Amino acid sequence: MIDLRPIGYVTGLLVAVLGLAMAVPLALDYSDGSANWGAFLEAGFLTVSAGLMTALACQSGTPRPLTLRQSFLLTSLIWAALPFFGALPFIIGAPHASFTDAYFEAMSGLTTTGTTAFPDLDDLPRGVNLWRGILQWLGGLGIVIVAMVFLPVMKVGGMQFFKSEGFDTLGKVLPRALDISMAMIRIYVGLTIACMLAYLAVGMVPFDAVVHSLTTMSTGGFSSTDESFSIYSGAPEYVASVFMILAALPFIRFVQLTQGHGTPLWRDVQVRAFLRWLAYAIAAIVAYRMFRHEADFLPTLREVTFNVVSTFTGTGYASEDVTKWGHFSFVVLIITGLIGGCTGSTGCSIKVFRYLILFEAVKTQIRRLYAPHRVISVQLGGRPVDEEVVNSVIAFFSFFILGFGLLIVGLSLAGLSTQTALTGAWTAIANVGPAWGPEVAPSGAINQFPDSAKWMMTAGMFVGRLEMMTVLVLVLPRFWRG
Repeated sequence: MIDLRPIGYVTGLLVAVLGLAMAVPLALDYSDGSANWGAFLEAGFLTVSAGLMTALACQSGTPRPLTLRQSFLLTSLIWAALPFFGALPFIIGAPHASFTDAYFEAMSGLTTTGTTAFPDLDDLPRGVNLWRGILQWLGGLGIVIVAMVFLPVMKVGGMQFFKSEGFDTLGKVLPRALDISMAMIRIYVGLTIACMLAYLAVGMVPFDAVVHSLTTMSTGGFSSTDESFSIYSGAPEYVASVFMILAALPFIRFVQLTQGHGTPLWRDVQVRAFLRWLAYAIAAIVAYRMFRHEADFLPTLREVTFNVVSTFTGTGYASEDVTKWGHFSFVVLIITGLIGGCTGSTGCSIKVFRYLILFEAVKTQIRRLYAPHRVISVQLGGRPVDEEVVNSVIAFFSFFILGFGLLIVGLSLAGLSTQTALTGAWTAIANVGPAWGPEVAPSGAINQFPDSAKWMMTAGMFVGRLEMMTVLVLVLPRFWRG
C-alpha cells in the first residue's frame, strides 16, 4: 500500500504557492482599474485554501523519504493538479472560458507548450496575459528541477545517464537535491531579469518585455499580443534568439560556470550537437529561400534564425507565416521541433542527448555486425553508456512514436483536417506551440477545435512534458505490486 501523505503534502504546498502567485496579476489588474482583479482574488483564495488544507491533512507523512513509486506518482500528480487551479482565473474572470479551454490553457502554460485556446489576446486584461506568462515561467522552472532531480533516479528515457554527473539526489533526499535546485533557481531568475532588460534596451514596451522574458526563458512562447513576435521585428528577434538558446542549454552547466568552471559547458557533447544542428537547420532554410529568390539575405537570415530557434527550442514564437517558406523549410521546422533542447533545460521534445545515444547505439550495432568477436560498448562523450540506458532510450522513442501516431489518428477522428491533425499532434506531444491548418485561427489560437480534440491535445502535452514513461508506468499493475 502506497503512503499518499508525502505526495499530498508536497502537492498541497505547491498548489498554495501557485495561489500566492496570483497576487501579482491581481495587483496589476487592480492598478489598471480593471474589475478582473476580483477573479484573481477569488481564485487565489480558493487555491491557497485548498493547498494549505491538503498539506496540513498530509503533514504527518512528511518525515518519510519518498520511495520510487511515490516519486512517479508525485511527478505526474503535480502536472495534473496545478493546471486545474491555474485555470480558475480564466473561468471566474476574463475571458470567462469553459473548463475545457481554461484547463487547456493552463496545461499549455505549465508544460511550456504555448498553444493557446484564447483568441483576441489584445482585448484581455493585462493581468490575464501576465498570469499566462507566470504559468509558463513556473512550469519551465519546475521541469528543470524535475529533469535534474527526479527523472535520472526514476530511470526515465535514459535520464539516469546523468546520475554520474553528481546528481544522485533522491536516495540522499534532500540536501543534495536542495542545493542543486536552489542554484538552478538563481540562474533561472538571473537570466529572466537579463532577458527583460535586454528587451527593454531594444525598445520593447515594458509590459511586453516582462511577459516575453517570462515566456522566453521558459521556452513557452505565450505572447501578450495576437501578433506574437511579428510586431517586434529586428533587434528584439536577435535578443529573443540568444535567450531562447540559453534557455535550451543545461542549467547545471551555468551553475558550474558561475563557480568558475566554464570548460564543462563547451565540452558537453549535447551542447555542441545542439548548436551544430541548429546552425545546419538555419543554413539549410536560408540557402533554400535564397535559391528561390524570396528576399534579401540579411532580413532572411534574421527571420529564419528567429523562427528556427523558436521551433527548435520549443518556444513557439512566430514572426512570420512559415508555411509560405516552401515545403522543404516546413519539413525542416517539423524535424527541429521533434529534436528539442538539451536535458536539464527548459527545452522540450525528445531532447538532443537521446538522439546522440540512439545514433551511437546504431553505430555500435553496425560495428558489431562486421566485427562480431570484438567487445564494443556504446559511448557518449568518452563515457560508456550502460545497456540499461540504451534500452531506456529505445523504449522512449518507441512510445513517443506510438503516442504521436495515435494522437494524429485521434485528432483526425475528431474532425480535424490532415494538416491540422498532424501539426496539432506534433505541437502537443513535443510541447512546441504552433499548429497550422484550416481550423487554426490566424492568431494561432485553436479555439475552433472540438472539445474532444482539445482534451486529446491536453493529454498529449501532459504525457509529452513528463517524458512519456513517467506517466505510462503508472498504468502498469506490476509496477505497483513490485
